[in-house]
Amino acid sequence: MSSILVFVESAEGAVKKTSLEAVCYAKGMGGDVTVIAFGNEVSESELSDLGKYGASKVLHVNDEKYNKGVIQAYASVIADAMEKEGADVLVLANSSLGNPVSARVAVKVDASLVSNVTELPDTSAGFKVKRSIYTGKAFANVDLTKDKKILAIKKNAAEVKEVGGSATVEPFAASAPDGDFSTNITKTEKATGEILLPEAELVVSGGRGLKGPENWGMIEELAKTLGAATGCSKPVSDMDWRPHHEHVGQTGVKVSPQLYIAVGISGAIQHLAGVNSSKNIVVINKDPEAPFFKAADYGIVGDAFEVVPKLTEALKAAK
Repeated sequence: MSSILVFVESAEGAVKKTSLEAVCYAKGMGGDVTVIAFGNEVSESELSDLGKYGASKVLHVNDEKYNKGVIQAYASVIADAMEKEGADVLVLANSSLGNPVSARVAVKVDASLVSNVTELPDTSAGFKVKRSIYTGKAFANVDLTKDKKILAIKKNAAEVKEVGGSATVEPFAASAPDGDFSTNITKTEKATGEILLPEAELVVSGGRGLKGPENWGMIEELAKTLGAATGCSKPVSDMDWRPHHEHVGQTGVKVSPQLYIAVGISGAIQHLAGVNSSKNIVVINKDPEAPFFKAADYGIVGDAFEVVPKLTEALKAAK
């Protein structure tokens, strides 16, 4: 494997965990790993620490106008970096930013593109990767035949582990044309909370079984005890019990946590489509016929207003 370029995303001055996974994935492929990062909100020391995960060099586009994540500009700069670094492979997180960026880069450099990648490539006979399809219900093995390849890595597909060392950080002169900035981003609304849903390893979600927004305190307390993010079903967000950015499902946020706890959610197929990539699913519902139990790894048939407080207290005691 020759040079590999990894595009990393950041938030609140820190590199996102999904991007750390991308760096670790690239390191697992072998070859030399170079990272490209945008904007001036992330520090040089934070970027240098990417060496702990396998990066040897970081190209830093240290310019305020790249803070907002302008997709067209990112794609132009990444394509330029691939050419200058002689990178045949681009690795990045499968995310709301990574997906449109990867598609544009693929066109610019004439690359094969695969999203939702779940395993390291098989290069024993060509270049084949395994990807998740049908919202996690199946897998496909895809042959990448072009000289350049772009791999968008599914969350939790690679373990974040330190291998030691630090990366050199070099300024990279961006070459995006002015036309790439013709889109004017006037406002950005970010999800708030101690732990953001798309990045969460643990998620506690509630549904209509909670009967009203005034009962959400027990969901929040359980989530806080676990160090988890909170989510909800679509009907809950439609009724304005909870903000839309907590809506988990096919038309909301798709999550892939290590543990997903569903409280008072029946398990409609649209909701399952957003959570079936979870490593473990726990369902709490007083209806033993709730469809969600068929998808659950563990189930508790009982009244959420009795089960959840007892579960929270037991977890606190265990700590």
